[in-house]
Amino acid sequence: MATSSDQSEKPQPVMVVAIDESDHSAYALKWTLDYFFNAGNDSVFKLVLVHARPSATSSVGLAGPVYAGAAEVLPIVDSDLRKIAARVADSAKQLCIKKSVNNVIVEVVEGDPRNVLCDTVDKYHASILVVGSHGYGAIKRAVLGSVSDYCAHHAHCSVMIVKKPKTKH
Repeated sequence: MATSSDQSEKPQPVMVVAIDESDHSAYALKWTLDYFFNAGNDSVFKLVLVHARPSATSSVGLAGPVYAGAAEVLPIVDSDLRKIAARVADSAKQLCIKKSVNNVIVEVVEGDPRNVLCDTVDKYHASILVVGSHGYGAIKRAVLGSVSDYCAHHAHCSVMIVKKPKTKH
């Protein structure tokens, strides 16, 4: 028969939520907080928010030999990417505080979102990964690739894709 001390030794399952600067990401986080983290009550899950920050070179699109002037451009781009990442992380923290969810880990990791999310799932041994759907059509998904599709096939946990409802025009 299990005692209460046996249950306290069991680690709390982890939920990782992907965050970025999009409305779809903000909606997915709000939805997750509303449905899994009731204000004032302890959740079943430990919450980890992760933002994948692109590198300056990937954002500028440098491939092969570095063009003249890149030495001046890259630090500016990197600074802007850091500011965006800080804004994304702060906005997510503020939303959590507003929803009375205080015990949150927020990470900003440089790299491709697909790899960053799967690595974060592995790092925390997450039970579930939540990502927002950008609602791309088949052609755009084929060209850009789908982070949610990649994670659904490669993350070592369940993946929940939260879709933002279509607005009526």
